[in-house]
Amino acid sequence: MDLADQLDTTEARIIGALIEKGATTPDNYPLSTNALMAACNQTSSRDPILDISEREVDALMLELRQRGLARTLTGAGHRVPKHRHVVNEAIGLDDNELAVIAVLLLRGPQTLNEITSRTERYADGPDGDQDLVNAAVDRLAARPEPLAVRLDRQPGEREPRIDQLWSPNRSDRDPGLPSPTTPEVPSLPLPLPPATVMGAADLESRVEALEVALVEQARRLDDLLSELNG
Repeated sequence: MDLADQLDTTEARIIGALIEKGATTPDNYPLSTNALMAACNQTSSRDPILDISEREVDALMLELRQRGLARTLTGAGHRVPKHRHVVNEAIGLDDNELAVIAVLLLRGPQTLNEITSRTERYADGPDGDQDLVNAAVDRLAARPEPLAVRLDRQPGEREPRIDQLWSPNRSDRDPGLPSPTTPEVPSLPLPLPPATVMGAADLESRVEALEVALVEQARRLDDLLSELNG
C-alpha cells in the first residue's frame, strides 16, 4: 500500500476501535469523542497501550474523514458529535475481513487461533469459524495492496503468526500526551483555506469538520467555566 494510504499508530488505533465497538457494542455506536478516547486507551485487548487525548481524537478524526475512512454525525438527534468508520465502503472489506483487520490493528501479530477466538464476538463476523478467518486472511493478503501477511514461525513459537500491513510503523508517532492536570482553554481550529483553491467536495468536508470542531470547543469551554465557577 502506498505510504500516503498507510495508517500511523494512533490512526490505526482509531480505526481499529471504531470497527471493534461498531461490531461488538452496536447499541452504543457511533461513539462520542470521549467514548472513542476510552476505547483507544483501553489497557486490555490493546498492544501497544496508548494515552490519546480528546483533542488528539478530534484531530485524528478530521484526518480520517478527509481520507474517506470515517464520518462524524452531528445535528438533530446527536447531543454531541458521534464518530463511525466507513472502512467497508472506502476500501471494500466484508464483515469477516473487517473483524480480522480490527484485531490485528488493535493487538498486533497473532496466531490464527488467537484471531479466531478474538473475532468471535464481532456481529456478522466469522463467529468462531477458523476456516472463515483463514479465508479472510487469505483475501486480505491477496489484495493488490495487501493488508495482511503470514509471518514465518519464529524459534520458540508453536504457531506462525499473522500481521497487518496497513500500519507497518507501529512507533512512527508520539502516542499522545497525558491529559493536563489543570484545565486549559482549547485552541480554535485553523482557518479554512480559500474556497477558490478547493473543490466542492473538499469545501463541504472542511465545513463539516469546522462545525464539529466548534461544537466540541463550545462543550469544552462550558466544562471549563463550570470548573472555574465551582
